[in-house]
Amino acid sequence: MCPQHKIHARSFSSVPELKMKPEGVQSMYDFRQLTGPDIMDAAKKLIEDCKVIYDGVGAVDPANVTYDNVIAPLLNVNRDSYTRGVTIEVAGMVSESQEVRDASSEAEKLMDEFSVEMSMRKDIFDNVLAFSKTEAASTLKPEIQRYVQKTIVEGKRNGLNLPEEKREQVKKIKKRISELGVNFNKNLNEDTSHIYFTREELLGVPEDLLNSLEKNEEGKLKVTMKYPHFFPVTRKCKIAETRFKVEQMFTARCKDKNTQIIEEIINLRQEQAQLLGYPNHASYIQEVRMAKNPETVRNFLQELADKLQPLWDKERQIMLDMKKEQNAELGVEFDGKINYWDFRFLQSLVEEKQYAIDQEKLKEYFPMEVVTKGLLEIYQRILGLKFTKLEGIEVWHDDVEVYKVEDNSTGQVLGYFYLDLYPRDGKYGHACMINIQPGCLDKDGQRQKSVVAMLCNFSKSTADKPSLLDHKEVETYFHEFGHVMHGICSQADTSKFFGTRVERDFVEAPSQMLENWVWQEESLRLMSGHYKDGSALPADMLEKLVKSKNANAGIFNLRQILLASYDQRLHSGETNLDTAAEWSKMHKKMFDVEMIPDTNFAATFGHLVGYDGQYYGYMWSDVYSQDMFDSRFAKEGVMNPKTGKDYREQILVPGGSKDANELLKNFLGRAPNQDAFLKSKGLFDANTA
Repeated sequence: MCPQHKIHARSFSSVPELKMKPEGVQSMYDFRQLTGPDIMDAAKKLIEDCKVIYDGVGAVDPANVTYDNVIAPLLNVNRDSYTRGVTIEVAGMVSESQEVRDASSEAEKLMDEFSVEMSMRKDIFDNVLAFSKTEAASTLKPEIQRYVQKTIVEGKRNGLNLPEEKREQVKKIKKRISELGVNFNKNLNEDTSHIYFTREELLGVPEDLLNSLEKNEEGKLKVTMKYPHFFPVTRKCKIAETRFKVEQMFTARCKDKNTQIIEEIINLRQEQAQLLGYPNHASYIQEVRMAKNPETVRNFLQELADKLQPLWDKERQIMLDMKKEQNAELGVEFDGKINYWDFRFLQSLVEEKQYAIDQEKLKEYFPMEVVTKGLLEIYQRILGLKFTKLEGIEVWHDDVEVYKVEDNSTGQVLGYFYLDLYPRDGKYGHACMINIQPGCLDKDGQRQKSVVAMLCNFSKSTADKPSLLDHKEVETYFHEFGHVMHGICSQADTSKFFGTRVERDFVEAPSQMLENWVWQEESLRLMSGHYKDGSALPADMLEKLVKSKNANAGIFNLRQILLASYDQRLHSGETNLDTAAEWSKMHKKMFDVEMIPDTNFAATFGHLVGYDGQYYGYMWSDVYSQDMFDSRFAKEGVMNPKTGKDYREQILVPGGSKDANELLKNFLGRAPNQDAFLKSKGLFDANTA
């Protein structure tokens, strides 16, 4: 999922609309009709509109604060500015126009700076604090009481209880961090790194990909660093030198610019943490997460790493044996070690040889159209929903599809989702979900329609074949669509707690839980069929696929732990860290594999901007995701509508209006535990062995 969005802009209502806008959608999403100046004007108008509201709240005499003159205006401005404004960020992530993308980045800086200014308004903080002490505050419904209390906590965490001089320092740091973060992400999105190879240098790469690659005047094939090129080449190419060159370029993207940016950000975060009274940035971040502190995170990661290490030791030996055998076949000398550029290739080889899974053959049973149809059917059945594809809707690119979502029993329209599944130059390069309009209550107490966008980068159809997904991509599709459903099904009353705006170390759990469906026979049958004749996935192939779930579990999970530990290390209090050297050292310690020289993973690690101090959340939330699946769906049926109804109502509907622990206890009927998580990783708890 994308980092949560706080920027805001107007709805572009002055732009002529060439196609329909679904009922209840407030913003215009055909960014092809916009210019750079339109984007900047929208941002400036937003800032102007919001400032009037904030000034009004700040001007209230603390002795005369009421719900109507303090809390209601803040709820309204938060909701409306979010709804208007995320449009600008999406434009920067998906527009084909360089002018629009550039303007989006500049507008985002303006609005982030304004957002920081408003978050540092002591007059507003004092009035919210004053209201919290009134009798009226105690009579509010629970979600609004939670809103008031969280606003006060955030104010204190912004330093609003500090002397003015320190508050100004904090504000200055926040603005600089925000500006640098926008630049960091823009550099990655705009990256067009590529290498040309001969066909011989791409030995082993699937023919359909080779046939789709652009050629230069010499007839060499263009390999970009976009996922549909990068992953097949690094997983399948038998020529080590080619894999080396691709991995080197991929890990060196934006190295010079982004290394400087991220190292400045890390120093600024530490300076801010100390001003606010925290020993380090990780402590500051985790205070309001489920984990609560870095010591808990460190112990969690270390205990898990210790349990996984024996798995990796076995996997490593298997990989070495396979590499030796592969090199002998190719007539290449065996160097007796695993290199960084061997990792993905050898993992693919393990799947192919140990589990007899030919990923290229398997892909033929996962054409995009069939997967999408099956995925939508599964989610509709589990969650009690009805999806209807809409035609003639204004969108930012012709590839984008729009669906209406209704409750299957009541017919109530909950909202809409937009699917943008294929790569383009300048488009956001990973997979994410964005809630572009929260389905919370409007100023009149009426529920808005929720609008969600899902951005992915799957391979497009060619003249010879439709878009075919490998199983990992099917898993990604299912995961991100799980976030979409969180954004659609939520019924929180405020934008602050809507959809995925839960504790950040829980936010992945609902989607991770739903990944299990891509490993279950019943659901796999619904979303597969050969692209040529629709024939079913053969029973033996399906059986081997299901058995391969824990293939490479050691290396995969240890890499997640490494990423989380690296994130923690960068935010542990030390300043002026050499991010490249730290990563190389930690990678060597974890896997006994050297990094490629003159690269810097940190410069490409987008989670360091937005998920900073929180990457551990992927593993942390997986504990809850597996507990939910094993305890309910695995026992009661993966397509059981009653279980799905409970899941929708008890996990998705509340959003962040309740603590995650409360949601889990409601769904599980008990406190969560690690047993199912350890089992899912191919491990077991020694205490229960």
